[in-house]
This record gives sequence, C-alpha cells and structure tokens, in this order.
Amino acid sequence: MKRILSFAAALCLLAAGAAFAQGSKPEEIDRVVAVVNADAITATELSARMRTVERQLRAQNIQMPPEDVLRSQVLERMIIDRAQVQLARESGLRIDDAQVDRAVAGIAQQNRLTLPQLRQRLEQDGINFVSFREDVRGEILIARLREREVDQRVVISEADIDALLAEQGPGTEATEQAAEFNLGHILLRVPENASAEQIARQRARGEDLLRQLEGGADFGRLAASFSDAPEAMSGGGLGWRPTDRLPELFVQAIQRLRPGQVSPLIRSPNGFHVLKVVDRRDAGGAKLGSAPVQQTHARHILIRQTELVPEVEALRRLREIRERVINGTARFEDMARQYSSDASASSGGDLGWVYEGDTVPEFARAMDELKPGEISEPVRSPFGWHLIQVLERRTDNASPERVRMQARQVLRERRSDEAYQEWVRQLRDRTYVEYRLE
Repeated sequence: MKRILSFAAALCLLAAGAAFAQGSKPEEIDRVVAVVNADAITATELSARMRTVERQLRAQNIQMPPEDVLRSQVLERMIIDRAQVQLARESGLRIDDAQVDRAVAGIAQQNRLTLPQLRQRLEQDGINFVSFREDVRGEILIARLREREVDQRVVISEADIDALLAEQGPGTEATEQAAEFNLGHILLRVPENASAEQIARQRARGEDLLRQLEGGADFGRLAASFSDAPEAMSGGGLGWRPTDRLPELFVQAIQRLRPGQVSPLIRSPNGFHVLKVVDRRDAGGAKLGSAPVQQTHARHILIRQTELVPEVEALRRLREIRERVINGTARFEDMARQYSSDASASSGGDLGWVYEGDTVPEFARAMDELKPGEISEPVRSPFGWHLIQVLERRTDNASPERVRMQARQVLRERRSDEAYQEWVRQLRDRTYVEYRLE
C-alpha cells in the first residue's frame, strides 16, 4: 500500500516539475482528480485522455457532449481501466518493453506508417509518445487479465454446441439466422446487489434516453455522455455483428427493427441497454458450415526479434533466404529447418491446410495476397518476422469437426463478452474510488 502511494505521489511531483519547466501554474497540472484504491489519476492524465476522445468523436462526426459530462464519462472509463491494471500487476502480470515495441510497431503498420512517422503524427496531435507507449502497455495488460480472469473460465459443453447447431439446422428461419446488424449500444450499468431505488433510477434514465432519441437526439452523443459500455467513447458503435455473436436478449429486441430504429429498454444482469440498428444486411451463408470455405496450404519461416537478433538482422536474413529460394540455390523447406524459430521448422515450415481465422490478421493478409508458388516479402506479426509461401488452395465444405470448432468459438465469443461485462461490474463495485474532480 505504501509503495503504491509513493508512486502516486511521484506522479504528482513529476507533473509539477513539468509544469514548472513549462512556466505553467503547477496547481493546474498536478491536481489529483480521483484516487483509485491507493493510486491517483491526475488532471494531466485526464486532459490527455479527453483530447484523445474528442478527436475520436470528431473523426466519427459525433456531436460533442457538454464538456463536464464528457469529462465525467472519460474519468469513469479511466477509473475502470486503472482498477484492471492494478489487479493485473498485483496478480503478477507483466508486459515487457519488447512486447510494447511489437504492439506499437503493429499500430504503425496498420496505419501504413513507419515508427518515426507514427511518433511525429502523435506529437502533432498533442500526444506524448512515452505516455502513448504506457497506454499501449496498459491495454495489453488489460487484455491479458481478461484472458485469464474471464475468457479462460468460459465453459462450453458439447451439449451447448449441439444446441447451437440444432438452432441452425433445417427449418431455421433464414431471415433471422442469416442477418448481420451494425449496432449502436448504450449500457446503464446497475451495481451488484443494487437497491430497488438504484434500479428504478437507472430505469428512469433509460426511459429518458429513449424519449430523447424519439425526439431526434444523436445516438452517438448520448452514448458518449451516458453509456457505461466499453465502446461509449466511440459513440456506442458495436460494428457489424451476426446474430449468433450477439446475446439472445439483443437478438430478440432487434430482429424486427429496420435501420434507424431503436429498441425498447432491455434489462440484463448488467443493467439496462438501448440498441440502435444502424444498418442490417443479409449474411448469406451465415450458418455454420453451410457454405464452402477456402483453405490455403502454406509454409513459413519465422525469425523472432531478440536482443541477439535485432529487427535489422531478422530482415536481412529473411531477404537473403528469399533471394536464394527464388534463384534456385536453396529450397524453402531446408531454409525453414535451418533458420525458423517456429515449431513447424522440423516439417520444413509446413502449416498444412489453413482456414480463414486460423492465423493472426497480419499473417493472413499477406498469405491471402499470394498466388500458389509465390513467396512473400518479410511480414511482421506479433510473433516476429515471417517469410510465407503458398503451395496451393482449395475450396471445400468444412468437416464436421471444423463445424463444431466454429460453433464452440461462436459460443465462446458470445458468452465471453457477457461474462466480461459482469466481471467489470463486480470489479468496479469493490474498487475504492475518491472523486476530486471539482
């Protein structure tokens, strides 16, 4: 406890020192706006997160909530994030600098930027690069914590899989099962063991939101102002979801709604929900195993980036290997056995037949762009740097085992989201919070 308090005090001293160096008033920078257990959130941190959220909302053309409302919402999100990071660290989870480096490099690659360009872009937007790295570290910590505390504890039985497959069997209404929805979501969280008065208050807030929406209020603005869901700061957008990846409560509420319509108030164990159907579309062969699937027979060479093998050396080796294989002076499988760090090295890098979704997105995108016989340029993924060769492709129906595996994944995704929301609610309820925003 004392150690954490000392760390929080150090944060304040650092902020005050920065303010002095910049000629600003220290009290405007180093003020503590909330205490989370024994940690502190400072005004500087809150202001930085506010700028980020405001940019996100403007980029999506979402009406900006009143500043005091948005500040309270952002602070509440920071409190929940801070509580999760604290729990992760207390339970021994650590994210080293190499993992953060890989994640930041992945962000740069997704935005088609080099690392220096990413840093320059962030600084132009007023975001300190060191703070950005620490935010990324926190996001990875939270993801690891969720995997351990929630995702791994979601149990899917064989009977659950049988029931899902039976739902999608002959006689199932295609219009319900094959639909995909682009949804907006507002959650008004109800604390665990809430009193009747607390429940009534949240219900009344939900009904008031519905009246505002019926009067033409902007959904994204209300989500950013009032929603307790993780996607609140992006205007409540859930994106496109097939019905089998939505809670059954949601499906029942939206299946007859047209684009632009809003659901009635939905009650779940987590609280009250409002859903807006932004758009809907026919998902075609959405039933599990109902449509032919593409498989790719591929092999690869993986070189992991380490202190002994920096990025420059990994790229040099892979480019040299690629040139030798293309020139015919070496065989891909021999190079894989000699140089690859992957478990597939002993089989010449052969991955067998790969389905869509079997590999990480960076690997999949590069693989899908190759024709049979082609070898990729070096490709970066969270695991390191790869050379990928596509041997052949085929289209076939998924095997019964594959269909059951897909069903298990669908159920896991559906239940994991619900379980995570419940877990976050419980964590927030037992977190000590002292507000000092005013």
